Amino acid sequence: MLSSSLSTLAFAEEEFPLPFSDPENTGNWVYNTEVSDEFEADTINEDRWYIVGKFEDGKPFYRHPDKPEKKVWKGRAPSQFSGRNYRLDDGMLKLQAKWEPDFPFSDEIHKPVFGDALPYENITTACFISRKAFKYGYVEIKSKAADAQVTSAFWSMGLGIEFDFFEQYGDGRGEDKEHLDSELWWSIRDWKELKGKPSYTERKDLGFRVADDFHVYGIEWDETGIKYFVDGKLFTSVTAEEASEWARANRDVPEDYDGYVATVPINLWLDMEIFPWHGIPETKEDLEKNSPEGEQEDGIVEFEIEYVRVWQK
Repeated sequence: MLSSSLSTLAFAEEEFPLPFSDPENTGNWVYNTEVSDEFEADTINEDRWYIVGKFEDGKPFYRHPDKPEKKVWKGRAPSQFSGRNYRLDDGMLKLQAKWEPDFPFSDEIHKPVFGDALPYENITTACFISRKAFKYGYVEIKSKAADAQVTSAFWSMGLGIEFDFFEQYGDGRGEDKEHLDSELWWSIRDWKELKGKPSYTERKDLGFRVADDFHVYGIEWDETGIKYFVDGKLFTSVTAEEASEWARANRDVPEDYDGYVATVPINLWLDMEIFPWHGIPETKEDLEKNSPEGEQEDGIVEFEIEYVRVWQK
């Protein structure tokens, strides 16, 4: 399903990039210009992206421009989304996690669906949400995770569902966590029937540290299932029926439960979070433990994104 605008058809196909895994365009993909972003402009296109936590009168505010009555998530405590935590640099979006104890943190403390109830403190992060939704296609990102105890995440939300393309943890520390920095973790989550638990999920070793270099992650998604590509090569896949079989085997659901819930339009998310169960940076030095020499004094680590691209048929 193409988005409402037909701007993707207004130009010759050769003017647009093609999927890294399909350079000959055997899939007859059409580049969606409303959702894709090459990050080549001097400023973020805020008709395309909602920047969460922009400042107003000296404080961050959390009001969605298209859904002003909807509660906006401030981030997973102890970190909080700040609209100041990004920069554009030479055709690249860099989302930032900052050691920022003087930030005007929210006093709100609530019990999240997953994890403990914690106060917002010390660390701010970034969140971008696409304002245009789409259904089915080929989604691709070229990125490098932050080399720290924070997530660098590319995911999406739709009506009653969550589709997580990856939640990369740049630095796994401690017993049984060393594998996290080279793990692909992706999921389809059902918020209607399973209260956010995955109806299908996978964890696989990528064979490289996600914070060491840029890699291309591509997701081909339609009504029959999902194919996941890494650096242009098929890495894993699941059919709609296999996803349902997984849910029936791993969740308390009826025998006829349809676990392939990723069948609705989605909005893309780019963000950074703290996963307390994997460890919380306790100091600026802790956050920046792996930062290059000469960059360890600013209290900033970055999730670097060269582009986000979407094609449809």
